[in-house]
Amino acid sequence: MNNIIQQIAAKVLDTTTNLLGEGPVWHAERNSFFWVDINGKKLHEMNWANKQVQTWQMPQRIGMVVIEDGDNLIVALQDGLAKFDLKTAAIEWLMDIEKDIVNNRPNDGKCDSEGRLWLGTMDVEAKQGAGSLYCINNNNISQQLSHLSISNGMAWSLDNKRFYFIDSPLKKIDTYLFDAATGVIQFEKTAVVVPEQMGLPDGMCIDAEGMLWVAHWDGFCVARWNPANGALLATINLPVPQVTSCAFGGENLDQLIITTASVGLTDEALLKYPESGFVFIAEPGVKGTPAFYCKKIN
Repeated sequence: MNNIIQQIAAKVLDTTTNLLGEGPVWHAERNSFFWVDINGKKLHEMNWANKQVQTWQMPQRIGMVVIEDGDNLIVALQDGLAKFDLKTAAIEWLMDIEKDIVNNRPNDGKCDSEGRLWLGTMDVEAKQGAGSLYCINNNNISQQLSHLSISNGMAWSLDNKRFYFIDSPLKKIDTYLFDAATGVIQFEKTAVVVPEQMGLPDGMCIDAEGMLWVAHWDGFCVARWNPANGALLATINLPVPQVTSCAFGGENLDQLIITTASVGLTDEALLKYPESGFVFIAEPGVKGTPAFYCKKIN
């Protein structure tokens, strides 16, 4: 039995200090990738060819970004969803989400193969059980899971029959049976249990071999997990504690882009880990899968 855990190196990709960097997504049409700084209320885009970064200030906290098409993004702001026009920087409001719950905000979101948007929410102070997971299909929004604390990483299996989901404080990755035609999910099992010393599982993506790459908050790493048996396969060790999310990018989807956070760190910790909030990159030795576009929001 092979118990060797592969160790993968990472390097700094961008030195923009994010308070709460999150949600990287590769945009193949633009040869760029986007990410957000939730607490900084910023949307960033890095041009892959020259590594230049453009930043847009948002009017509210921005929890996630997904692609609608070449020139339009869907962003989750504090009070709900909006369309962002990359040509004009115009923001078009689409719908309110938990606007009446003043301390809640969106935290992570992704689109499924049918273009539906899955979006999680949480309390800004991570109050236990305050968040939910929603599925947005055109103008219909349905609550899929409730009593979540930090609704976080999402991914779909390569055969599109399973949905992987993380509620961070539970320190596990759960598997749900997924019906692509209807969007219905049904709890199947806990696929991965995260050891105490690896911190909290955060953002997540899936590679072309069906393995899960998970950012570990307070774990100083991104880890590759096998959802079939819960085995730890590889780690990308980082010089910062608060690792938030990861996504495959680059023209061949063979680079792993990793976001981190500086929020909440003491002055002493920031001196010890000065690259906190930077974006990192690694070569994981496997390719990723393209991000699904958002097709189902009017």
